[in-house]
Parts: sequence; C-alpha cells; structure tokens
Amino acid sequence: MLHGPKDTQKRAAKLRRQMTLPEVLLWQELRKRPSGLKFRRQHPAGKYVLDFYCALAWLAVEVDGIAHDMGENPERDLVRDRWLESEGVRVIRFPASDVLRDVKCVVEQIVAAALARHPSTTFGGPPPLAGEDL
Repeated sequence: MLHGPKDTQKRAAKLRRQMTLPEVLLWQELRKRPSGLKFRRQHPAGKYVLDFYCALAWLAVEVDGIAHDMGENPERDLVRDRWLESEGVRVIRFPASDVLRDVKCVVEQIVAAALARHPSTTFGGPPPLAGEDL
C-alpha cells in the first residue's frame, strides 16, 4: 500500500475539504463501491496526493482540469506518473470536462481498468492454478 509522509497526509486532508466539482461528482459515484471496488479520495502516495486510489487494483485516477495543460504542469504530471508506475501503480487520467459531461461513463472506464488489474473481484476469487480442474 502507498503511504505518504505527515506533510503529504496533511495536504491530502486539506484537499479532501477543497475538492473540485468534477472530483465531488466522481466521488459520489466511486464511494458507492462500483463492482465491489473500494476507492479512497485524496490519497497520499509518497510526496504526491492522488485524486482517487483503488488499493486492490493499484490504480490511481486523476481528474485533470485546465491547469494541468499549463506551464510546467504537463512535465510535472509525467514525472509523477512515472514515479507511480515505478511503484506498481497504474495511472489513468480523465479531463474534468469528461467527468462533468458523463460521470457514469467515466466510472465505467475506471471500473474496467480496475477489474483488468484485479479480475477476481468480479468472480469471487483468483483464477485456478495451472493444471487445476475447474
């Protein structure tokens, strides 16, 4: 499981109180545990804070507003994503406009990505071992 130092934990707590509208709308759906998947919001990971995180699937979900396209932010996001991937976390990003337009479709894509990383949640257990009868 990913954790962060105390200062990152404090920043995450602050960000939970200051979520953007797209983040709030997405959280309203993810907190319902779609397909039995548990998500955390504003989860500390090293020096970063993830918008949403599914520990079971090691999946980070980021909602990108227009600020992510400005200045040094694209490069900073790339460095951040590379670090997360080196820790075994897959990062998927959605423009805030997509969340506002069709949050249910975004949730479906998130669930599909999570289940692709951890398919046993849909069928109640891990796949059989090689040579094992079904």
